[in-house]
Amino acid sequence: MGHTNNSILINAPYDKIFDISNDVERWTVLFGGEYKEAKILKRDGNRITFSLTDDEGRSWQSFRLLFKDDYFAYAQKLPPEFPFKYMKIIWLYTPQPDGILMTWIQDFHMDEKAGVTDQQVEDMINKHSQENMLIFKRIIEQEARS
Repeated sequence: MGHTNNSILINAPYDKIFDISNDVERWTVLFGGEYKEAKILKRDGNRITFSLTDDEGRSWQSFRLLFKDDYFAYAQKLPPEFPFKYMKIIWLYTPQPDGILMTWIQDFHMDEKAGVTDQQVEDMINKHSQENMLIFKRIIEQEARS
């Protein structure tokens, strides 16, 4: 099983951090061009079903549950899940004296037919998460100042 856990401190009001980071349609910018399309398919209460298309043209669907009052969001890739057997994501928002610690936790297992190991994907996710979190921080803090 692969597991990642990455955090960054964002100096902005919690509401702004939660709302911007969970605005799926902005992920084309927030994730530094990793997604060329992010589209909401359905909203039902705190559940959002959406599709993402990466820069290589691959698309998939996921759902996201928003628990703003409880300081977290949960997401899961919908079938077909290939190249994963499963992918589950939790984003935590923890108040700190200097802002909000945003933490991304991912648990997954790669399909053997994918040709990559959990460890290889874990290394890639860690690298990309750290880069993307810096973009989230820069954009959210900039918007909080204006």
